[in-house]
Formats: sequence, C-alpha cells, structure tokens
Amino acid sequence: MNTVPVMQQPIPQRIGEVSGHREWSTGLFGCFSDCGSCIMTYLCLPCMECKNASRLNECCLLPYCCPGSNVAMRARLRTLGGIRGSILGDICAFSCCYMCAVCQMSREMDNMGL
Repeated sequence: MNTVPVMQQPIPQRIGEVSGHREWSTGLFGCFSDCGSCIMTYLCLPCMECKNASRLNECCLLPYCCPGSNVAMRARLRTLGGIRGSILGDICAFSCCYMCAVCQMSREMDNMGL
C-alpha cells in the first residue's frame, strides 16, 4: 500500500462576498407590510421566535436555551440571503426594537421562500 504525503494544504475559496450584495427586503419598522406576522409577534412572541428558529433548521427552543441566539440566527439569515450588515447591526436591531427584529426576520424568510 502506497501512501502519498500531502505537501500543500488546499486553499479555501469564498463562495460569495462576505459583506452581502443586497439590503433587507423590508425595513426594520416595516411590520405593517405583513400584518399577520406583526400580530403573531405582538400576541405571541415566543411562538414567532420558535417558528423562526425552525425555519432556519434550528431547534425551536434555541431562543430560550441559548441567550443571544436570535442575534446568531439573524446573522445566519443575512448570510443565507446575501444581505449586507454586521453582527453589531444585528445587536442594535434587537436592542432597538426586539419585536420588530423578530418580525423582520420572519418577513425576510417569507420573501426568500424559507
């Protein structure tokens, strides 16, 4: 049996731009463009958070088991959708208006077909 040692590691290649190529399809305060998700978020925020986590193929209890996971899910959604932004921007969105950020994520997933 012949073994060949690896002399040079492969160079990783980026799939796309790190910074994203587009903006969010709706604004942070565009809640009334989708009254259904707005009402669901207002009346049952935990339900909407669990639904968002499930749509991103995460455990539905993630927002309650891991503090800060909504910021991580928002960053993941930005990456999947090629949306411009940063972790700091995600933190600010949740700090400014938590419910609006959750609702915006739901609208974005609707628009992306997730």
